[in-house]
Amino acid sequence: MGAELVGAAQLGGSVGDDLSLIGLFLRSDFIVKVVLMALLGASVWCWAIIVDKFVRMRRLGGDADRFEDAFWSGGSLEELYERVGSTPRDPMTLLFAAAMREWRRSTKRTGVPEERMHAGLQSRIGQVMQITMTREMERVERYMGFLATVGSTAPFVGLFGTVWGIMNSFQAIAATENTSLAVVAPGIAEALFATALGLVAAIPAVVAYNKFSADIGRYATRLESFASEFSAILSRQLEEGEA
Repeated sequence: MGAELVGAAQLGGSVGDDLSLIGLFLRSDFIVKVVLMALLGASVWCWAIIVDKFVRMRRLGGDADRFEDAFWSGGSLEELYERVGSTPRDPMTLLFAAAMREWRRSTKRTGVPEERMHAGLQSRIGQVMQITMTREMERVERYMGFLATVGSTAPFVGLFGTVWGIMNSFQAIAATENTSLAVVAPGIAEALFATALGLVAAIPAVVAYNKFSADIGRYATRLESFASEFSAILSRQLEEGEA
């Protein structure tokens, strides 16, 4: 073990001028390498999630705007249902399609429901929309937990790599009995590299999580408002005896 530490210190002194990121990684201890690779992988995956969420939230907002324009245009709900189809791609249109599908199933055989059936039909439509909204929001929120986990744990993982690297550096210094900057600096730089990479992974993850949480919260509120308004419209049609 002592010979390995002396060899590591001598290697650090021989390549002490190579303080590039690749050089620091190649010269680091095995445990530190594992930490660095884990943090790098987490960072890449976080950025993939961030780009995907950004594109998806913009698309969902645009789809919701277009659907609401068509919904509030004053046209027939039946015609709108035929136009959007039974399996649209965006959550708001899916809410509408699910409610209309339940409406059609309930009125297909008996025509306009009788008064005693109104409460049951309204309850079923509300339940169908709630189930659809819960399922779709789970899809929208997918991978948000990973962003939160990386944002909260990456600095500590990086700190672990730093502590481990500094321990190895001090052991090498003790083995060589040499405290010159040429010996100390490379090992400390390797150790601090882990903390830096942990912050590089954590900061974008935290910022993105906060932003997307707010965006998803606003979108969920928008879906809930639409579901309430649509339920009120169907309730009025039931009371008026309209299909």
